[in-house]
Amino acid sequence: MSETATKRTSLLDNGLIWFGAGVSIAEIITGTYFAPLGWKTGLMAILLGHLIGGILFYLVGLMGGKIRSSSMEIVKRSFGQQGGQLFAILNFIQLVGWTAIMIYDGSLAANEVLGAGSWLWSIVIGALILIWIAADIFRSGKISTVAMVALFILTLLLSKVIFIDNAIGGTAVSGEAMSFGAAVELAIAMPLSWLPLISDYTREAVSGNKATLVSTLSYSIVSCWMYFIGMGAAILTTESDIAKIMLKAGLGIVGLLIIIFSTVTTTFLDAFSAGITSESVLSKVNGKWIALGVTVIGTIGAICYPMDDITEFLYYIGSVFAPMAAVQIADFYILRHSCGSKKFDWVGLAAWLIGFGVYRWFMNLDLSIGSTLPAVVVTLIVTIVLHKIIKPTGQTM
Repeated sequence: MSETATKRTSLLDNGLIWFGAGVSIAEIITGTYFAPLGWKTGLMAILLGHLIGGILFYLVGLMGGKIRSSSMEIVKRSFGQQGGQLFAILNFIQLVGWTAIMIYDGSLAANEVLGAGSWLWSIVIGALILIWIAADIFRSGKISTVAMVALFILTLLLSKVIFIDNAIGGTAVSGEAMSFGAAVELAIAMPLSWLPLISDYTREAVSGNKATLVSTLSYSIVSCWMYFIGMGAAILTTESDIAKIMLKAGLGIVGLLIIIFSTVTTTFLDAFSAGITSESVLSKVNGKWIALGVTVIGTIGAICYPMDDITEFLYYIGSVFAPMAAVQIADFYILRHSCGSKKFDWVGLAAWLIGFGVYRWFMNLDLSIGSTLPAVVVTLIVTIVLHKIIKPTGQTM
């Protein structure tokens, strides 16, 4: 077996990576926003949102598995060598933001459980992420397996405490309920946030096709599970603070372990992919060092800035990356088009800009299916029509 082949990741590796990504305090917290909808309506919104987001997740991830390129390199095939850097920069901003948000949420929750100051917990969590990156645990199969098994057991315990030891009714808790369409968008937003990253991992797999499917199923199922935990716990305890929910549910040190462990495993992926993204903009940089730097910046941000409401951040993600993915899907699967070495693919950029505007417009309409699906459909059609009219130069995939 060649050296390159020995470095490829297995189906188990990819499943564990995306299991760790799905077990996230941010996703549990977002799930608490669904509580005013009630159990039945909230459940429907979570499932519909993850179905839409999961399909996009799979289609974009499969590109990396097929052509063995990083996410941002694939973006350049639709938007040009320099045009693609726009999305690399937007993705880098998203990843720095997620790193800070995850450390912030984890530190607040840990402080609520055990005290000692949220700033100190930010430093502890940041340090653990630095160790995770420096040790390259992504490629250490045994350590990764042990970590994910431990995390799996902890989340099973959390689920038992919330759903079995305490009966959850179907009535909504008091509070201002969002519309069903807005709830669907919040469920879609989490899978969407990974679209600029997924190919960074599927490109490394022994079998890109199978790894993409395993990654999609692993992440989607676990993400739904986290949303359910957040929503159910908020309905049970009438709290939206995840730490208070865990304390009311009788979890102390176990809750703290879940908070810290899930924050580290998810935030590692954000920082790691920030490093890979930076390499697509500046070829001479070392992605691992950038990932370490992003973790430090995120830790400082978590200490210095409040980040309690991330809904607008999630909508930003949807409006940027849903039309981006639609252009890529149209190019890769339908048109079989790549812009090659062109600096800018103006057709792709124009289609994305129209899709961005359409997404924001659909947000004002508050459709029951959310904004992502109609925006993706419109962007797909616009991309195909523009290519047929303008007939841009390039190469066939």
